[in-house]
Parts: sequence; C-alpha cells; structure tokens
Amino acid sequence: MSEEQQQEEQQVRKQNYSESEKTDIFDNEFMVHVDSMYNFAYRLTFDEDDAKDLVQDTYLKAFRFINSFERGTNAKAWLFRILKNSFINEFRKKSKQPAKVDYNEVEQYYNSDDAGASITTDLRVETVQDMIGDEISGALNGIPVDFRTVIILSDLEGFTYEEMSKILDIPIGTVRSRLHRARNMLKEKLVSYAKEMGYAKNE
Repeated sequence: MSEEQQQEEQQVRKQNYSESEKTDIFDNEFMVHVDSMYNFAYRLTFDEDDAKDLVQDTYLKAFRFINSFERGTNAKAWLFRILKNSFINEFRKKSKQPAKVDYNEVEQYYNSDDAGASITTDLRVETVQDMIGDEISGALNGIPVDFRTVIILSDLEGFTYEEMSKILDIPIGTVRSRLHRARNMLKEKLVSYAKEMGYAKNE
C-alpha cells in the first residue's frame, strides 16, 4: 500500500453527528442538490418513475451513511457517487450485459480534496443541455452505461476530471480516455440521426 493510500485510509473515519446535526446536514448540504440528482438519475434511466425511485433510494442511503460524510466537503460529488453505485447495482440485476467496471461499495468514504475549488465547466455543457431532446436522449441511451455516465458527469453536470475519478473510482487517465471515446460514440450516433432527418448528406 502506497503512502498516499495509507494517508487516505487514515482520513477515513466515521463522524459522530447528533440527530440535529444529521438533520441540518441532510437539509442544507444534501437536499439542495435534489434537482441535479434527479437530472442525473433520469439521464441514466430515461424513465421518470425509475429516476424518482433512484433518487429516493440515494437519499435514504445518504442518511443511513451520513456518518461517513465529512461536513463541509463536496456533498454533490458524494451523493452522485451513491446514486451511481445504486444505479449500477440495479443495472447489473436487470441487464444481461456483464458489468465493465468494478465499482466500490456505497459505504466507501468519499472526501473531495478540492471541495472548495471551483468547478471548471466545459463549454459543451450549455450546448448539450440546450440540445437535449429525443434524438440526444436516444443517442445517450444507446451508449454503454460506463460511457454514458462520463458524458453525463462531464458535459451535463460539469464535474472536473478529478471529481469524476473519485466518483467513478477510476484513474484520471481512464476518465479522459473514456470521455473521449464516449463523445465519439455520441457524435457518431448524432451524425446518423442527422442523416436520417435529412440534416446531413451522405458522402
């Protein structure tokens, strides 16, 4: 085990919040992200009821494991990690496809090293958000879940590579390469849609 891993493990210690502190954290640090959580869940499931169930499950787990959250750190990324794990677990149960990524258990502690740092938003975020429609949704839904997730986290939610690395439990280099491949997949599907709709001529 590297020195960095040892230091990280030493930082993983349970908090001992009072009931009033738990309520305060839940209301003021967790619930403020409920809209983003629903949007993320919907882009993963493309079903309103499934998205609502996923968000509800995420917040139940967030309260259950609230002592693993360090107050004042990046609550949004912590919640996204829980939601991602919940979705992947359900995906594994429902899908016949073997999971391509080995995700950690939801209890694993997440603590952002740069919780106070501003998020570097990709210019594509606003563009993609404005474009979201049946074609985009269909294209996203047609991309394998591992690649769909990085597109959502980066281009729709504006997470940094470092934050995505921690949410997904993969190296930053893997985040970059996976995002590059995911964008190419999405681009290819959108080009196909454009040709079908007559917006682009076949060469």
